[in-house]
Amino acid sequence: MPDKKKDSDFKVSDRRLFTADGELRSTTDVEPAEPAAPPAPTPAVAVAPAPVAAPTAVAEAPNDAALPPDAAAPPPPTASEQQAQHDAYRQSSRDLDRRVELSGHSAKELEVTFERFMASLYMTAMLQLGLMHEQGGQPGVDLIGARQTIDTLGMLAEKTKGNLTAKEQAFLQNCLYELRMAYVEVTNAIARAPQPPGPVTGTNG
Repeated sequence: MPDKKKDSDFKVSDRRLFTADGELRSTTDVEPAEPAAPPAPTPAVAVAPAPVAAPTAVAEAPNDAALPPDAAAPPPPTASEQQAQHDAYRQSSRDLDRRVELSGHSAKELEVTFERFMASLYMTAMLQLGLMHEQGGQPGVDLIGARQTIDTLGMLAEKTKGNLTAKEQAFLQNCLYELRMAYVEVTNAIARAPQPPGPVTGTNG
């Protein structure tokens, strides 16, 4: 008799706020709301459930002891050095923009906006949680990396208070809301994962 219970205890809805190109989905509400229906998978990124039974995929935390506690930061470059480097960087950027335009694409695709930056961190965290994976790749879980990425978003939310537009603020808060909820779901699923049985001991009679 087939088992009717095909769904596992771990269910993750596709609540992505934007496409794989980092663009905000037109159907996304700026307020945390009920999750919308999952969109069609994109060719660049596939969505897959996390391998909840593989906690060994968690990466180790970096060793902070490798940095000496009294290490002094090097002196900053002088104003003239900064200006010269800035001018050289802008010139290289303009050269690259011209090559992009000649190839038939828009140089605006290279521009980094605040929302695109948030989108890149969001996608990174989803990959680290195992809820997305690259096309043809296998999902993996890096809980410590995911937590650090989410904490980075939280730090940016604190440091940018009062400096964001209403749209940027809503976008950032939605990213944090979705990622924190996904992090809790994944960690709870790993905690509920069945443990391998221990060695069987007994007396032969």
